[in-house]
Amino acid sequence: MAESTALQALKNKARQLKKQAYVLSYAYRDNRVAWYAKLFAICVVAYAFSPIDFIPDFIPVLGYLDDIIIVPLGIWLALKMIPEHVISDCAEKAEKLMAQRKPKNWVMGALIILIWITLAVWISWVLYQMFVT
Repeated sequence: MAESTALQALKNKARQLKKQAYVLSYAYRDNRVAWYAKLFAICVVAYAFSPIDFIPDFIPVLGYLDDIIIVPLGIWLALKMIPEHVISDCAEKAEKLMAQRKPKNWVMGALIILIWITLAVWISWVLYQMFVT
């Protein structure tokens, strides 16, 4: 019984986090938000909705750090930068959106893939230089 209660609490927290990401997706389009908060919110939303993680989930322990720590921390910081009245306005829109769909950010996904490819090419080049020359 305690396990199902803990699981339900975890699901509620995940749902709340998802709603906050949607709130940010509306807030960065709002003219009442400062430019630096918009920029940070765009980065957080792009990463949160990206189909690709910066740290892939198949990497033991580290793979889930972005889902457990980085994304919630980014959302929390972004929400702190946005005025409360804007957040409440965007929260209403977010609830409607949550009932419909989950947006994906393929541009951010492509950027993360490009970073991984660049990193792999660089590591390969360094290893080649170390062992062949």
